Amino acid sequence: METESEPYVRLASLRQLHQVMADMNTARSLADTLQTVADGAVDALGYEMAAVNLVRQDGDLVVAAFSGNAAAEALITGRVGSRESWDRRLAMGERWGDLVFIPHTEGWVLDDDDVPQWYTDGPAPRFEDEWHPSDRLFAPMYTPGVQGGNCGELLGVISVDRPRNGRRPGAWGREALQMYAFQAAIAISNARLRANMQRALVRLEREQQALRASEESFRQAFEYAPSGMAIAEMGGDQHGRILRTNDALCRLLGRPASAMRRYSFADLVHPEDVGTLLRTSAEGGRAELRLGRRDGTYVWVSLRNSVVADAADGPRFLLTHVEDIEERKRRELQLAHRASHDSLTGLPNSAELRSRLSARLCQRPAHADALDSLDAAYGHPAFGVPAGHGFDFAPGTDGFEGYDHHVHTVAPEEGRDDGTKGLAVLFCDLDGFKSINDRFGHNAGDAVLIEVARRLSNGVRDGDTVARLGGDEFVILADGLGRADAQDLAVRLRNEIIQPIRAEGRAVRVGASFGIGWAHCGMTADEVLKSADERMYVEKRSRPKQHRRAG
Repeated sequence: METESEPYVRLASLRQLHQVMADMNTARSLADTLQTVADGAVDALGYEMAAVNLVRQDGDLVVAAFSGNAAAEALITGRVGSRESWDRRLAMGERWGDLVFIPHTEGWVLDDDDVPQWYTDGPAPRFEDEWHPSDRLFAPMYTPGVQGGNCGELLGVISVDRPRNGRRPGAWGREALQMYAFQAAIAISNARLRANMQRALVRLEREQQALRASEESFRQAFEYAPSGMAIAEMGGDQHGRILRTNDALCRLLGRPASAMRRYSFADLVHPEDVGTLLRTSAEGGRAELRLGRRDGTYVWVSLRNSVVADAADGPRFLLTHVEDIEERKRRELQLAHRASHDSLTGLPNSAELRSRLSARLCQRPAHADALDSLDAAYGHPAFGVPAGHGFDFAPGTDGFEGYDHHVHTVAPEEGRDDGTKGLAVLFCDLDGFKSINDRFGHNAGDAVLIEVARRLSNGVRDGDTVARLGGDEFVILADGLGRADAQDLAVRLRNEIIQPIRAEGRAVRVGASFGIGWAHCGMTADEVLKSADERMYVEKRSRPKQHRRAG
């Protein structure tokens, strides 16, 4: 373009410049855009060589594109110049608008800096505006929308060399290069934006693919898990409502998925386990409880909760893992039953008897009677508690440790029936049992013990305890009886026991002696049992030997 006499510029040259600028804005990639900028400076602006130096993220400038000389392109493309060196170059020389021209008379001071450059040889200038091989001309590119070297953010620098007409650019050439650098900055910024958008789209697509894969993996893990899984709402009016269940949970509870969506776990849990469910933490909580099946039965399960979010700030759901522990619970209950029950008769054993008896008794401090009088007189108005429900005394303390709903166990007075009901302890010892063992063997004796245990259990009320203390001794705990009631119970049980018992193919008989003791707070379980045992021996000695058993 500079080969033409200014200000006369052919329309074809303007069209060529316009086409180059259009090509810059339609290049397919950032690399293509940079190369188009370098090529356009050579093809449309009339320079023999041009380089595009692009600012990197660290601030230094890299030769990103070169045009006009293959040898120079191979030498300096990709090389980096420090930002400090470039700032020094752009601060010296002559200012041609936004352009920086450093004549050969000043440029020698830059020969030793680290900016990549191509040296050309040639004769010294013959006239004032002739281009010298060591002249340097730079066109800084600033962020779009800002023009002026001291105002915008530096995007890069176009460096050109050796105008084809051999002269320094005139007013039109300078204006054209400055306008070209401004348009190049816009094209490069747009190319970067497109590249960033393309990378973002690729990254988004990969993330979506990963999300779809993760969702599919979760779906398969959820649906085909060997144990029960459920997703429930968390928060809001519908908190806890089951949204989704897998096949394993539906099979475990015998309920279809459509029916499960009508419930929450609170609707399905056993009434006795509601408190356990409520105490279970929603985030990472775990509980063992019973869930109701469709047929009305219950199954022991282990619930383990975790919270999942639909998105970073999206709705939260409760993911519940339900494991069938029915078999383990059955084994645990069997082991607990074996530890607390007699293996022959199935009755509670001595340890379980003492545990049940101790649970009804409390150890009272020395001044308990005085405090009982206060309780009877005043109750506990601070808590709205009526008199007679008592204070809770801790063993070894001088006072009461707070209010408790424990009702003290009392015994009816000896020799009078004033209507007082207490906890009767009936100590039963079989008469004539040893002779059956001696005559007919231990199998016959075991058969007798089993039948006696059955008759005793059938002869008491629901809630009463029949236990085998050991050998041929049994104990009955019967609460809420007066003295006459306890005597009647002992007579009925004795009459049941003396009936013939079938053992080893023959009918045998045993008798029974009963001693009636009364439990009351302040006694230990052993003291209560000893009292009943002593009364049993008194009763046994009081009857003639021939009347102790029926045969």
